Amino acid sequence: MSASPSPTPDVSSSEPGYGRSQPVRGFWERLSEGRQIDELWSQFTADARASYSFYMKEADEEELRRRHGVYRFFHIAKTLFWSMLMKMTPARRVLLLIALVMLVMSGFKFQFGRNFSFDVNFVGIAALLFLLLLSLELADKVTMKRDLEIAREIQMWLVPSEPPQVPGADIAFATRPQNSVAGDYYDAFYPDEQRDRLVVVIADVAGKSVPAALLMATLQASLRTIAGEGVPLAELVTRLNRYASAYSLDGRRFTTAVLCDYHPATRRLVYVNAGHNAPILRHADGSFETLEVGGLPLGIKLGAEYQTATLELRPGDVLIFFTDGVVEAFNESGEEFGNSRWQGAIRSLPDWNALETLQFLMKRVDEFVGATRQSDDITCLVFRSK
Repeated sequence: MSASPSPTPDVSSSEPGYGRSQPVRGFWERLSEGRQIDELWSQFTADARASYSFYMKEADEEELRRRHGVYRFFHIAKTLFWSMLMKMTPARRVLLLIALVMLVMSGFKFQFGRNFSFDVNFVGIAALLFLLLLSLELADKVTMKRDLEIAREIQMWLVPSEPPQVPGADIAFATRPQNSVAGDYYDAFYPDEQRDRLVVVIADVAGKSVPAALLMATLQASLRTIAGEGVPLAELVTRLNRYASAYSLDGRRFTTAVLCDYHPATRRLVYVNAGHNAPILRHADGSFETLEVGGLPLGIKLGAEYQTATLELRPGDVLIFFTDGVVEAFNESGEEFGNSRWQGAIRSLPDWNALETLQFLMKRVDEFVGATRQSDDITCLVFRSK
């Protein structure tokens, strides 16, 4: 004869106050999106540091160095106030000043004779004006964020979501835009149906956000069109430079890039480096080689000449492409990750596939940066010969 198990007590009804705490807990979970206090504090610290840097761009560095103590504090406060104020529309500036005047005047007491006095208290009105300003600024931000998210989706259509299948090779890539849209571009594609030639490219448009993203889109379209004609790499980069020069605003909107032709049958790779961070080829024996042959960034000079170079990849060789956002990532102390740390991470690579190698390298950068908000787009592409 078996005994039936005793019923499990209803925790929600047996614990005092449990039911009452559920709405509060649900509200907090929704507000914080499940993040812990230390995560929220780290995010706030990163946001505050990034906002301070943004608003203090207009500060006079020489003036700051000359001031000390309380004078330096007031100079920083003044710079921050005017920087924030001038980023508003004229109507909102006036509204903000009215709210500040009302806030300052509140609490004053006026005495007329012995029997008549009144207090000035505009705190409630000032609070409503501040709330109105906050709602107006928030509406602008939400609208812009929605537009940027749409632009981000469109931009993601322009780059591969999955690496192509390459005989005798393994590819992985990752990108992290500083904002919703980025000026970094990466690609790996077969320009024709014969699939005997793979085009690999990484590029970085000068600037950030929407302007850089628009130029990145035109670069992608031009590259795909020209590569589809089957022209040699030297002609391809010359024609890309011609197009970029026509829309570079006298060289101010240039693009650095590394373009490669890889032939799977022979493991031969032809490349040209147009002013980009030199990719690093780590041989199976641990030795290094950098890909530096090329010329000026695209768009600097209309008649620029470019040289190409050829490499023979062997099994176990790993070719790592990256943008300057990787080596220029900095931590809370303002220290850059730098080329030496990046090369050290590559030197200590285990014998893994391309995806694991990519994850290993990006983790090294993340561990160095910590909670600091990134200052530039970060893109990395790993090409491993096997």
